[in-house]
Amino acid sequence: MRVISGIARGTKLNSIESLSTRPTLDRVKESLFNILQNKIEDTIILDLFSGSGAIAIEFLSRGAKKAYLCENNHAATKMIYTNLDKTRLAQKAIVMSKDYRKALEKLKQENIQFDIIFLDPPYQANYAIDAIKRILLLDLLKEKGTIIIETDDEKRELLELEGLNIQIDDIRKYGRVSLLFISSKK
Repeated sequence: MRVISGIARGTKLNSIESLSTRPTLDRVKESLFNILQNKIEDTIILDLFSGSGAIAIEFLSRGAKKAYLCENNHAATKMIYTNLDKTRLAQKAIVMSKDYRKALEKLKQENIQFDIIFLDPPYQANYAIDAIKRILLLDLLKEKGTIIIETDDEKRELLELEGLNIQIDDIRKYGRVSLLFISSKK
């Protein structure tokens, strides 16, 4: 795994071999950032199920102002710190080593809103919809913000998103993985 572009371009990132974490495939990551390339500069982003931190690091490398990384797995959190140090981006990142529900509550207490929120929870855990409901309830997404879900079950996610105060802006499929781009209907 490497940082694709920006100030940390080419830096090799560490990852942990674990069933609880799964790095985003390079071709998916590259496509994601090609889609977002003109919307990254000076943004505040949240990588809610961070794993090794590769997505948030890519955002920071490409000009995001600040990244919040939330990861509940202790070994993965240690890897995030290692990767942030390697890329020299630690000063622009805040790592939250806690359950996503507690992290979202803390972000609300700190009155933080995000331009981009990336959700890549464990595929079978079904956390994405609950996270989106909490994000909307806590008003953590800026008015023109985007939520991106990485999923291997696009149909299930779309069905569960029905009835929420959101709109699906785009869907991209890469093999068995899909990226859903969502915005709020505020």
